[in-house]
Amino acid sequence: MTSATATVDLLDLLRDVPAPHPVLDHERERQLTDRQRDVLDRLVELFDEGFSHLTMADLAAKLNCSLRTLYGLAPSRDELVLAVVDRNLRSVGRTARDAIHSDMAPLEAIRHYLEAANVAVADTTEAFARDLATLPAGQRLSDQHSDYLVAVTRRLLDLAVERGDIADVDTAAVARVPASPRPPATTVSPRRTIRPGTSGASGACMMPPAAASTAGEPLRWRMTRSATSRVRASARSWG
Repeated sequence: MTSATATVDLLDLLRDVPAPHPVLDHERERQLTDRQRDVLDRLVELFDEGFSHLTMADLAAKLNCSLRTLYGLAPSRDELVLAVVDRNLRSVGRTARDAIHSDMAPLEAIRHYLEAANVAVADTTEAFARDLATLPAGQRLSDQHSDYLVAVTRRLLDLAVERGDIADVDTAAVARVPASPRPPATTVSPRRTIRPGTSGASGACMMPPAAASTAGEPLRWRMTRSATSRVRASARSWG
């Protein structure tokens, strides 16, 4: 298989991985005004300080905008939080996908993709993580993006097996390797990764995968630099 052919196959495979359904659908995102986009971007930093103590009126005062503007974005504070977080994760997802270049083999693509995902969780704030963990819908959103991360990684591993780059391994299990346990309250911060003016309507990313503990209770997981090192070590052993 030539490099060009491998690239086409790789991009096609990743394009076929189902992304989580966006909180703000594509049509709604397209209809956002410049003012609404600015408010969503400013909420990124505001939520880093925590949000459980804030009402919609508080947010409007801090942002110097009207309640009508906020309710035009979401019917409640919690829905507004989900919209902001989901938009950001999709922006992160595009950044991670952009880290995959045309001349990369699948294993190299995995390394670059997961390293970019690692950057996404580097600036988590305790206040934001604690407050998001109290929202059941926030946990569901986390699970959806976790599943997407695993699915992208597995698809790349499947291609590596197909090409003969690695042995015929259980790719579903191996896709969950580059993660390490984290405290239950830890999650991806909305800070820094979203770019003003980006819609967040396409792409998706990556709350690192959830897995079951020996007691059967779900654990929250996060990418770490040591996990990325394990990806490199695994790739070397497979190669």
